[in-house]
Amino acid sequence: MAFAARPTTFLAAPPARIITQTTTTCSARARRAVVVRASADDVPLMVKAARGEEIPRPPCWMMRQAGRYQASYRKLAEKHPSFRERSEVTDLIVEISLQPWNSFKPDGVILFSDILTPLTACGIPFEIDDNKGPLIDNPIRSMDGMKGLHPIELDQLSFVGESLGLLKQEVGGEAAVLGFVGCPWTLATYVVEGASSALYKNIKSMIFSQPELLDGILSHLADQIATYAKYQAASGADCVMMFDSWGGQLPPKIWEAWSLPYIKRIVASFKAEHPDVPLTLYANGSGGMLERMALAGTDVIGLDWTVDMADARRRLGPNLSVQGNVDPAVLFASQDAIEKAVKECIEAAGPRGHVLNLGHGVSVGTPEENVAFMFDLAKKHRY
Repeated sequence: MAFAARPTTFLAAPPARIITQTTTTCSARARRAVVVRASADDVPLMVKAARGEEIPRPPCWMMRQAGRYQASYRKLAEKHPSFRERSEVTDLIVEISLQPWNSFKPDGVILFSDILTPLTACGIPFEIDDNKGPLIDNPIRSMDGMKGLHPIELDQLSFVGESLGLLKQEVGGEAAVLGFVGCPWTLATYVVEGASSALYKNIKSMIFSQPELLDGILSHLADQIATYAKYQAASGADCVMMFDSWGGQLPPKIWEAWSLPYIKRIVASFKAEHPDVPLTLYANGSGGMLERMALAGTDVIGLDWTVDMADARRRLGPNLSVQGNVDPAVLFASQDAIEKAVKECIEAAGPRGHVLNLGHGVSVGTPEENVAFMFDLAKKHRY
């Protein structure tokens, strides 16, 4: 059935969810006290930028700033070849998260983890193959597949809370500690497809053939990810990134119907408990849906490098901060080219509400000295 044949009311409101959220019981270890936030004078620069406050210079961090482009990471990965081990053992998470901090002193230190990390705690076991990426043996493609889902068990994710708390101590307020979560649509692509996909044919066809099932999956993920995001904030995260990495694979109207409502559900739940912790929404390939992203209720919209910064600021309006959006490929160029690209990005974004970043993650093979150079440019810049 063609999408245009569906009633417009269906677009605005997918079917009522079929899974009822139940109260999650956590052990004393998983229940962490809410972190006392710093005084106004001690608020990290990135938090101020996210809130649109006046700041002397743009804060800067980079997506995937901890990873294979760093020699220190490659050396550690030789000793610990399992990605699951590197991302699920507290000492390793903290060590890897701090590698770029020790090298570059960015304005944000992000938890080293994966968007799929919470799935096992929700009843969706997965593995990560070094060549094939994430693998789910039993993808959900029928109502029977929903039977194994359950409320998130934070006990299974204690390494996340512990790592955030330790990062908070290590950074000591000099930078923002960043948590992150995957958005329901992006997580659902793995849950339904069973692996990374180029076409997303199973989940896209489910929109038309099994909308009640898809709504059930997305609703369940939204409720569990909301709990997970709140856990990160309570454990020490100063800001939380929301990655809808594959949201840009949807036409804008379908993204508005099948991704946006579930993101808004997370945001509403999160802000009810952590109103002062900024949320950033990033979707790769999102240039065609910025106005729709502005409806999500997050504090910041992350921009990829295909979006013109000045145009994005006009489209998003004056009340939303932005993050981005230097092309990661520029970091393979000369320092003159890097300086030109960074300067143009900062000037187009303006002096308020801008977190300098790449438009995507640091690419494998990026020279570390060029990463350091971009951070230095941000630190030297004055509005």
